[in-house]
Amino acid sequence: MSLQRFFLVRVGRLVTWPVRRQLRRFEYLCDDPRAVQQAVLERILRKQQRTGFGIDHRFAAIRSVEDFRRQVPVAPYEYVAPYIEKVQAGETNALLADDRVLMFALTSGTTASRKLIPVTQEYLTAYRRGWNMWGVKMYRDLRGRRIAMRPIVQMVGDPDEFRTSANIPCGNLTGFTAKVQMKLIRRLYAVPHETGKIKDALAKYYVALRFAMDRNVSQFMAANPSTLVQLARTLNAQREALLKDLHDGTLRGDLDIPAEVRSSLAPRLKPSPMRSRELSAAAEKLGRLYPQDVWGSEATIVNTWTGGSMGPYLRQLPQYYGDTPVRDLGLLASEGRMTIPFANSSPSGVLDILSHYFEFIPESEIDSTQPTVLGAHEIVEGGSYYILPTTLYGLYRYHISDLVRVTGFLGRTPLVEFLGKGSRFANLTGEKLSEHHVTKAVDAVLKTVPQPITGYTLAPVFDEREPYYAIFLEEPDAADAGQLRRFLKELDRELGVQNIEYAAKRESGRLGPLRVRVIPAGHWAKWDAERLKKTGGAAEQYKRPCLIGDLNFAATMPARDFA
Repeated sequence: MSLQRFFLVRVGRLVTWPVRRQLRRFEYLCDDPRAVQQAVLERILRKQQRTGFGIDHRFAAIRSVEDFRRQVPVAPYEYVAPYIEKVQAGETNALLADDRVLMFALTSGTTASRKLIPVTQEYLTAYRRGWNMWGVKMYRDLRGRRIAMRPIVQMVGDPDEFRTSANIPCGNLTGFTAKVQMKLIRRLYAVPHETGKIKDALAKYYVALRFAMDRNVSQFMAANPSTLVQLARTLNAQREALLKDLHDGTLRGDLDIPAEVRSSLAPRLKPSPMRSRELSAAAEKLGRLYPQDVWGSEATIVNTWTGGSMGPYLRQLPQYYGDTPVRDLGLLASEGRMTIPFANSSPSGVLDILSHYFEFIPESEIDSTQPTVLGAHEIVEGGSYYILPTTLYGLYRYHISDLVRVTGFLGRTPLVEFLGKGSRFANLTGEKLSEHHVTKAVDAVLKTVPQPITGYTLAPVFDEREPYYAIFLEEPDAADAGQLRRFLKELDRELGVQNIEYAAKRESGRLGPLRVRVIPAGHWAKWDAERLKKTGGAAEQYKRPCLIGDLNFAATMPARDFA
């Protein structure tokens, strides 16, 4: 171990000591989630009772959970939006007892127009606490890989895309936290936070790789594994230019990089001819250059989402990153962190009972006018629920549309995994097919049929003779006709296993067999870009829907039938 490495590890242990203590306390409190959650709710109501929202909903008169549920409805963002609009204009007390809003975090725009979530100091404290506990537990579990205090590759977005009328910045939360990190921790991130201002996708990936190639990277971190797949493909496709820039200490002049960003990056570019020659030799020998060829796989780890619809991208990671552990980031969004994963290769995480108050509605009752509402101590293993967080920064009984399943417990606190956005349903003949049914079926079939999938979406197609569902795949994925037919047959059967109503409708002839519609190579990337442009979403957080219920969707795609 070098002297610098020894120093960094010792400093790291000193810096993380309070977090290790915090983690022990959290694990202890998980034995009594009911008491912890009751205290969290009381604190929220007490703090916010004199805000406009608190007065309108009579927080001061609330004496019990039952009172809270009577006076505050389960509601989506639109219910609280009028109060947030006042905060944007500078009337902070309309929703928040805090004196200052640091920024508005913009949601990903995956399912609708972007929402503005107020980020206060309380928000930042809870956000950091969750990340710190996640990190310490991850480092502890992977101690043998010696990844602590080594560089991390993480791309971030723009924390200041625009300003409200009260001059409050609105943008990417990860970009903001990267900017305000303590200097020691910021140095561990290989990709400068200024890159959040780069909008062009190729330029952003290229710059991230240019700054990472001559560092001893230990982690690759991205909310969506598709980002990591594209990062690896860019490395291979641009390897000659990257190696030349690495050798010369330069950055290609033809990349679409804002002038102010380029000027801030230039002083940090150093020539590394020895490293360039080393990697050039590897690329010539292998005929490629993937992350595993640059940084190895024995001492690295991938941190990304592993639940919901991420399966097709996760299966591509070993090709590029090798046999390295994958750690889920947890159920988190601009609205806050919901879970903290405690194990590798699992989307499950323990509910973050210290940060928010949580309620749950059983999946089957979400459309009921009077659904059953349960606390964290009342949900059961194997059950699927919609999660409703109440936060210290203005979200109350917030219907985020996230469907989760309980997979176990830490003490008495539930471990939950993200299944999908519950708003994604399709219903041609009463089958009520969900995105969760689709992703689970695809994952099951791909274990036995090695069908290549660059990306996919299922959608209903209305045909007067025989309505059916189509899976949209890109041209290269349809090259092996025999294998694709087998995949299609098995997927049609598995959809019936996951959803008995789908099976019933198929058996009765009310639904026709699943079909393939073939779209041009690269079309999914164009479709995603257009969707993000319309919603104003963030590419780093974006998740393409794996099921679209719109009957007009098929007509919008440049698709041909698979023979």
